[in-house]
Amino acid sequence: MECGDTRADKGWEGVSKRMVRNMVVDEITLECGDTLKQVNVTFETSGTLNEEKTNAILVCHALTGDACAVGDENTPGWWEGLIGSGRYIDTNKYFVVTANVLGGCAGTTGPASVHPETGKPYGSDFPVVTIRDMVQLQYKMVKGLGIEKLFAVVGGSMGGMQVYEWAVMYPEMMHLILPIATSARLSAVAIAYNDVGRQAILSDPEWNKGHYYPGKGPVNGLSIARMLGMITYRTADLFEYRFGRRLKDEQTVTQFDCTFNIESYLRYQGQKLVSRFDANSYLYLLKAMDLHDIGRGRGGIKAALESVKAKVLSVAISNDLLYPADHQEEVVEMLKELGKEVEYHFVESIYGHDGFLVEFVKIGPLVKQFIEKHASICNHSTASR
Repeated sequence: MECGDTRADKGWEGVSKRMVRNMVVDEITLECGDTLKQVNVTFETSGTLNEEKTNAILVCHALTGDACAVGDENTPGWWEGLIGSGRYIDTNKYFVVTANVLGGCAGTTGPASVHPETGKPYGSDFPVVTIRDMVQLQYKMVKGLGIEKLFAVVGGSMGGMQVYEWAVMYPEMMHLILPIATSARLSAVAIAYNDVGRQAILSDPEWNKGHYYPGKGPVNGLSIARMLGMITYRTADLFEYRFGRRLKDEQTVTQFDCTFNIESYLRYQGQKLVSRFDANSYLYLLKAMDLHDIGRGRGGIKAALESVKAKVLSVAISNDLLYPADHQEEVVEMLKELGKEVEYHFVESIYGHDGFLVEFVKIGPLVKQFIEKHASICNHSTASR
């Protein structure tokens, strides 16, 4: 394993400022049987790793997230309301690590990366990746940082899927897991929504069977896919409250103009994603979510959960269309039946699924209380440098 400028040879104790770095993993064999060589992982660290290397928290990101969970004054993090100096996950106490997932487009190897054998971007020649593949790569990264055991693994949505896989694949590697607004397997309705978004991209002629680089690619298809996604992330009550039937302007409507504020909002969100995300990555990550089922090949979900050794905090969001609370409650009950230590909370939110990215005042105290309850597990002493 090559660690580049990650300082893995000297360890990360004493490193306190936020940094974004890269690590190169020599190779990784995927569930599909293919092997990727020289895999780059882009990750963010914030806080100080103590001398004992016992205070590391791994944060896993959602579908269109990236390694920038904490961020800084120039680059706001997508979970900055939850993580940071003096916040619910306090970087004055914990060493927080977030990696861009395998198949992503924010530094970690994905379909837009150059194939080492052809010298051209993989495009749709990139192999199918799963949540388990993402976690396997993260495991190699964590080990490359010299961390033998994580204090906690935290994530929401697709990030929560990774959290569950961490607990099953590497049960000795963490003390706590915090799956939020997620499930042990993706539901049929969520797969259905994903496929509509996928078809929007695939039907765009600019997709060109995945080989559109260095062009812009299927920007219309990706924009529509994101518009659909935004509808599933929020609630009808929120849309009614924020937009209702209010008009964008009072101009005379001709044919199919963008008339209502809600239309303008969705189109803006679609265009915004296009400016920062790769359509092929979107396709690959959607498929990874579809395939997610911790019980697959393990005798079912309950049998898989027998492996879990970490203490669990499960948080569900009301009106979550993609990850209904009852799906999480089902997993919680299984864990209890298996004698696992699990805590469950149901958070009311008008935001629906996106509540895990917004409702910090409600979710944050639950996360902080759970982490601090078990804080004696890790020694917060830091290296004197």
